[in-house]
Amino acid sequence: MKILVINSGSSSIKSTLFEFKKHPEIVAKAHIDGIGLKRCKLSFTFNKINIGHQTSVNNHENGVKLILQTLLKTKAIKNYKEIEAVGHRVVHGGEKYTNSVRIDSKILKAIKKLSELAPLHNPANIASIKACKTLLPKAKQVAVFDTAFHQTMPPHAYLYGLPLEYYEKHQIRRYGFHGTSHKYVVAQTIKALKTKKAKIISCHLGNGSSITASVNGKSIDTSMGFTPLEGVIMGTRSGSIDPAIIFHLEEQLKMKPHQVNKILNNESGLKGISGISSDMRDIYHQSLKGNKRAALAIDILAYQIAKYCGAYAAAMQGLTAIAFTGGIGEKAFYVRAKVCDYLEFLKLKLDKKKNENCKDVSTPVEISDRHSKIKIFVIKTDEEIQIANETKALL
Repeated sequence: MKILVINSGSSSIKSTLFEFKKHPEIVAKAHIDGIGLKRCKLSFTFNKINIGHQTSVNNHENGVKLILQTLLKTKAIKNYKEIEAVGHRVVHGGEKYTNSVRIDSKILKAIKKLSELAPLHNPANIASIKACKTLLPKAKQVAVFDTAFHQTMPPHAYLYGLPLEYYEKHQIRRYGFHGTSHKYVVAQTIKALKTKKAKIISCHLGNGSSITASVNGKSIDTSMGFTPLEGVIMGTRSGSIDPAIIFHLEEQLKMKPHQVNKILNNESGLKGISGISSDMRDIYHQSLKGNKRAALAIDILAYQIAKYCGAYAAAMQGLTAIAFTGGIGEKAFYVRAKVCDYLEFLKLKLDKKKNENCKDVSTPVEISDRHSKIKIFVIKTDEEIQIANETKALL
């Protein structure tokens, strides 16, 4: 059985073709970046074939078409009928969808309505779904929602301190994101711990970052909220700020809403603090040269992550393990070290040598000291395999 996984962003499509035998195996991977832009590029790998070149893709429909044509051209598949199912990452599923679902006209309509809550991502997801429906009419399609894992949060965790009717009438609440990644990492952590009864904090740290508290495999709180802007500072996002800052920017500095939105989402976070880049590798390199703004950006990120971890340990009334994942979580040993230093009061102890040597993982690696009361893991996230497995299980 071959399953195609499609992860559509606002201007990109990541895709992986899996074949399920005894275990799922990757057949081919494709990535189109810069859809609608002059810098648009296709990257594709299959066996010993590595393709990377500039291309012209105006929309997500044409992007899906190019990926399928490339699969045929490279003989990764003989014909489109080989693809029996397509699993789509859908960013926003609202409150209704707590699990993956088969896509039909009713589900597609619901995803479209939820575009109000995810205007950059859900429309891209819809476009890819429609393209697959046209090009792969026989293939079953499944939606795997980024918000689904967090729908086990209790009301006291997901409600904001607004008049309740704003939630009841307009669904303004904490939804949480990166759910597919957190679900995968939590499951891997539970497997490593060899017990299902565990209080885990998973730290998905990358260009977008979120921290999640889970008890026995279920999310009970998470740092991202109504949108992915809330929480710790990120690559270019501000994370949580005093909401009155927005009024100040608009009223005192005479900024328009779209300007404020651009600042909070595209010019803040690590980029805004460091003045260098949104890429942690660039920031760390400059910090080693004595750049104080670069060092400050790293300190702020580590401090905020630790604050969430401390709060979640209190919310869960205990902590079994912390798992770091994502580009920063998996590779930035210096961020992990700073976070763990803050949390030593929880009788958590990092093995410094293991931590510094752990920069590129393929399987879960424990980096806690043998005397630590709390386990610390570095786990490579794999949203694609999670989506593929959920698609297969549903079908």
